[in-house]
Amino acid sequence: MYTLLLCWRYLRTRWIALASVISVTLGVATMIVVNAVMAGFAHEMQSRIHGILSDIVFESHSLSGFQDPQWHMEEILRAGGDDIEGMTPTVAVPAMLNFQVRGQWVTRQIMLIGIDETTHAQVSDFGRYLQHPENRRQLSFGLRDGGYDTIDSQTEDQQLATRPALEGAGWPHRRMRVERERAWRQRQAELQASEQAGGPSAGPVRPVDHQVDAVLAETSPAVATAAAPPGELPPTAEAHPPNAPLDPFRAAKPEEQGRVFDPSREQFTGIVPGIGLASFRDSAGIDRFLVLPGDDVKITFPTAGTPPKAVTDTYTIVDFYESKMSEYDSNFVFVPIEQIEKARGMIDPQTGLPSVNSIQIKLRPGANLETVRDRLRQAFPADMYAVSSWKDKQGPLLSAVDMEMAVLNILLFMIVAVAGFGILAIFFMIVVEKTRDIGILKSLGASSTGVAGIFLGYGLFLGLVGAGAGLALGLGITWNINRIRVLVEWCTGERVFDPSIYYFFRIPTIVDAWTVAWIIAGAVGIAVAASVLPALRAARLHPVEALRHD
Repeated sequence: MYTLLLCWRYLRTRWIALASVISVTLGVATMIVVNAVMAGFAHEMQSRIHGILSDIVFESHSLSGFQDPQWHMEEILRAGGDDIEGMTPTVAVPAMLNFQVRGQWVTRQIMLIGIDETTHAQVSDFGRYLQHPENRRQLSFGLRDGGYDTIDSQTEDQQLATRPALEGAGWPHRRMRVERERAWRQRQAELQASEQAGGPSAGPVRPVDHQVDAVLAETSPAVATAAAPPGELPPTAEAHPPNAPLDPFRAAKPEEQGRVFDPSREQFTGIVPGIGLASFRDSAGIDRFLVLPGDDVKITFPTAGTPPKAVTDTYTIVDFYESKMSEYDSNFVFVPIEQIEKARGMIDPQTGLPSVNSIQIKLRPGANLETVRDRLRQAFPADMYAVSSWKDKQGPLLSAVDMEMAVLNILLFMIVAVAGFGILAIFFMIVVEKTRDIGILKSLGASSTGVAGIFLGYGLFLGLVGAGAGLALGLGITWNINRIRVLVEWCTGERVFDPSIYYFFRIPTIVDAWTVAWIIAGAVGIAVAASVLPALRAARLHPVEALRHD
């Protein structure tokens, strides 16, 4: 009993122990906050990677793919059994995207992916990354009549995620663009006729977009009101001034095939590009778009023949894909799988059977990912097919994150170890200071074990108090970390967590109970271990020598 009483008395009266408590508190709080943030980042990254990749990817080593995907899916279902919940075929081919901004061609290297709009969202989280609510429910490659999200649907912070340019996207934007092009052509025809008749000069030449806006202001006030506001990038246009060089990426259009094509009421094959291909984010967190749903773009890709030939076609943007993983958002463009198969010559003219590059496979909840993957690898020859899980596809990245977390935890644990050395030094000072008291205790009958228990209990109390305070501080910071971020940004005037870099509008955090438990146990263990040597020294003191101590 006297052991606990002395431990509690030392803890209350020895203010020098407060330094040890603070050291343990800060170390524990730091480890809890860092682990929560790292776990949040890892979870967000894995969920977004898994959002575009299905559980298992069955693919061909050849760019031309394999024929008859329906037969392959039946064989996959036979090998995988009840563990397989859904499948969908895809075609992926490297390509080049081209569109115009202010009369200049912009070129992007992309991965063109043909998907089945009815089944692709069933094997991944593809649907929830689209910008139109109807497409999130069921994807359609038809252009929508407005209604696109002007606020980032994946964040609650509306002030940092506004997209005013999407307000008129879709058919309203397409009709407005066509009206602008027609007004431009009419004005150019009038100017040419005036020049040929010897009329007055039109004055200094202004940029194309400014001329179009001026024409709209004269001919169609309603359309002029719908034009892009000053300072914003205007919509792209396919019309060119007279005598301009021919478009090198021009594809065959329906009107060239004997049918009049009305772009104000018709569209080309729809595509869904990643939002990073068509926009950039300014310092205020507002997305500025180079093209919008309703605009037409050119895509050039190789055919499946040998040798491959370049094919260029025109497509209409119908929506944007945003997973907030720049690797995907600035690279992927989705197109109907039937269209890409026809354009690349992937349909056998004799049998009518199509070819695909891969089959995306979704497993039922609770199925073992590695077990199903291994069964499929045994069922299909490795020299013709590659079977990988989504973790295999991103193995180096996931391993790098795990290694970073392990190294960071080791470094942070050293902070608590430093606190342990502080406890060791303080306890040695206390043993020297309390030598006479130890001698009195032993002369009164206290055993060496009891004396050692005083200092071991003292170390345990220090560890428990410090770890408890660190737990409260760490959880408090973790649960309010975004409020703290806003406060720091308000005080400094600088972005602490720039969403244009990290693509997170809020710092993600996940508090894992097991992680917190081993942090607390480790801190208490270090505090107790630091008190072992001083406790042994106190226990070995001889009563007579201790009483003679000055």
